[in-house]
Amino acid sequence: MKVLKFGGTSVGSTESIKQVIAIIKAEKQPAKTVVVVSAFGGVTDQLIEVSQLAELGAETYLDLLKGIEQRHVDAVKALIKAKNQKGLLSGFKAMFTELEDVLHGVFLLKELSAKSLDYVASFGERLSSLIITDAFIDAGVETQLADSRHLIRTDRNFNNARVNVKVTEENIKTYFKKNKALTVVPGFIASTDRGEVSTLGRGGSDYTAAIFAAALDAKVLEIWTDVDGVLTANPRVVRRAIPIPLLSYDEAMELSYFGAKVIYPPTIQPALDKGIPIVIKNTFNTAAPGTRITAEVPAGDAPVKGITSIGDISLLTISGSGMVGISGTSMRFFGALGRNKISVIMISQASSEHSITIAVTDKESVRAKEAIEEEFEYELQAGKIDPIAMEQQQSIVAIVGQNMRNTPGIAGKLFSVLGRNGINIRAIAQGTSELNISFVISKQDENKALNVIHESFFLSNTKVAHIFLVGVGLVGKTLVKQIQQQQQYLKDKLGLELRLAAVSNSRKMAFNAEGIAWEDVATVLEKSKQKADIDKFAKEVVALNLRNSIFVDCTADPVVGTSYKAFLDHSIAVVTPNKFAASGPYALYNELNRIAQKRGARWLYETNVGAGLPVLSTLSDLVKSGDQIHSIEAVLSGTMNFIFNTVSAKMPFSKTVQEAKVQGYTEPDPRIDLSGKDVARKILILAREAGFMLEFEEVEIVNFLPGKVFKTKDIESLWAALEAYDAEFDVLRTRIEKEKKKLRLVASFDGKAAKVELREFTQDHPFYNLEGSDSIVLFYTARYPKNPLVVKGAGAGAEVTAAGVFADIIRLRG
Repeated sequence: MKVLKFGGTSVGSTESIKQVIAIIKAEKQPAKTVVVVSAFGGVTDQLIEVSQLAELGAETYLDLLKGIEQRHVDAVKALIKAKNQKGLLSGFKAMFTELEDVLHGVFLLKELSAKSLDYVASFGERLSSLIITDAFIDAGVETQLADSRHLIRTDRNFNNARVNVKVTEENIKTYFKKNKALTVVPGFIASTDRGEVSTLGRGGSDYTAAIFAAALDAKVLEIWTDVDGVLTANPRVVRRAIPIPLLSYDEAMELSYFGAKVIYPPTIQPALDKGIPIVIKNTFNTAAPGTRITAEVPAGDAPVKGITSIGDISLLTISGSGMVGISGTSMRFFGALGRNKISVIMISQASSEHSITIAVTDKESVRAKEAIEEEFEYELQAGKIDPIAMEQQQSIVAIVGQNMRNTPGIAGKLFSVLGRNGINIRAIAQGTSELNISFVISKQDENKALNVIHESFFLSNTKVAHIFLVGVGLVGKTLVKQIQQQQQYLKDKLGLELRLAAVSNSRKMAFNAEGIAWEDVATVLEKSKQKADIDKFAKEVVALNLRNSIFVDCTADPVVGTSYKAFLDHSIAVVTPNKFAASGPYALYNELNRIAQKRGARWLYETNVGAGLPVLSTLSDLVKSGDQIHSIEAVLSGTMNFIFNTVSAKMPFSKTVQEAKVQGYTEPDPRIDLSGKDVARKILILAREAGFMLEFEEVEIVNFLPGKVFKTKDIESLWAALEAYDAEFDVLRTRIEKEKKKLRLVASFDGKAAKVELREFTQDHPFYNLEGSDSIVLFYTARYPKNPLVVKGAGAGAEVTAAGVFADIIRLRG
């Protein structure tokens, strides 16, 4: 014998009912099949609403009732041949007349008892089972209808009646000894010993199916719904949730208790008692294997099976020195809650006996707090117990898996991934069985937590990083292009998806948590009506609260460069070639590093010094491994190097600077490069990374250009000022060529002071042979006292800078 249950979505339309008929016709032995059906999708809620409207004296209940009747009549006409409809439709007419009479009584009395509500609600399953039975017969399947009101006996606890298991099982067995055809049974409904209609409460149709399966010793109980089985997480929150092939009864109970919607705990109990497998299947995708729920799972099965959550939770904590060593405190605490019929969802207690924390629903939190305060009134007044703490708008998240007990490191992995994403845990509970680890977090972090945990345990080879990009000038635009070209490689080889969640230029900004196509950046910004504002941008990023968030600053804007605290403080990583934060006031530099360390967020600015060169990472490795930095000498401006290597008799200094800007080597304002300030910021960053406290004002800059160049009001006037200097510079250039030397803008740090100056080098010096826009850094250390550690390569340009930013982003995936 098999029992198949079809829920409201499976019988929600005529097309879905036709699919149910096809599923049953495909059964090898339909005569040995019991089909339990729910009301048509949404009908039970509508019947409850009709009842409540009648109780309020609102005549509109009649309109809603007519709509329910018409829906069922339409279903009969769509599913059953015209010649076979008459008897069913006339029966419907009598049923709806009966229902209307009851509701009219409720309307007149303005009173709706639990008993009356059960009676009205029962019509959903009564109507659907009649239609589906006749639809089977009309399709050529021999079928009988077994009214569960005549078989399932309950007490008089209406709306959530308790089943008399012994009587019910005897009734079912007796019925099926006499009846051998395919049997349709209405779920959810039953009756008392007095013949009154009762209902089985939430998940009642599943419970009905389990009751029949247990009574008939069925070989399997199949629950047909609209998903491919029990999923690893709520698919409405975690888009990449996947079906779980196999669950134990205990795992299924835990998942359902903590919010999984496919099954309801009482459903499992009758099947569990008889050891009957439960299979969750998809009515609309019959090829999917679904989820099989059995007594045990193999020892080698996955340690974590699913993640689930319950929202709108409040934490209540009783604490104080007066609790320590005092017997009966817990009994009084939970007794007070029990007397007030408050359900405790989770308990967390310190081993010191100093505190007990419980989780209840937000709706019951105030009542729970008042009940506890009343019980411990004396202790509270005497100061033996602290005031009862209440935290609302929380969520419980649980990971479930029977094999967690045999797998070390699960808790460490769980809390590590939460910490990296800035998710604070308020309370933790874990049973000795290690079947689940449950914890409480802020409700605003619930979605992010579910996604990062799911990614970590079920999609460990894939990761989605949300990018928030500010600046789409030369470097930003190049970065977008590089990511666009490399997307497939990142997914295939690194298991990384970079999803652009927001983008901003100097005028506009745009947000889309689902992702902005990289190729559409320019169009999206053009169409956006949001004015660019870095403070509002930061607030929106924080409010979105997306997992694995990375803020990427590709501007040279000091305002943006000093905004990083807002991101790091919320565990959002920062990647940037913008030097203003790392070379700003030392207090800011130090604070940002402190916050990054405290929040477990990373601030990566490798491209601040050598574009795509590994200058800072090399220095960091030296310092971390215990080396001592004695001095640093460097040519850090690929821009100035390009200029000095390109300038000639045919290409004067002014034209060379213009060419450098066209090639993307200079800052948006070339005066920053020419003044030596850009190089000064770089050597300052190197000194700080080496462990020295230094301010920008302490870096000595020896200018080789006249002061009027830097006082020009705009770029056009800059070109004119440089052109006036061409002749003077050409004298210098001619002499340098004659002496077979090279000009370099050198930055140096001797362990005490930093300096930027124009220097001349002969062929025997490493700085002489720099080509194009190359940069070079010489680290003189305790380990490299005479022959320095050298980092050399392309040090300027949009391509290499963007590539360095890209590399930092990828580095964050680990």
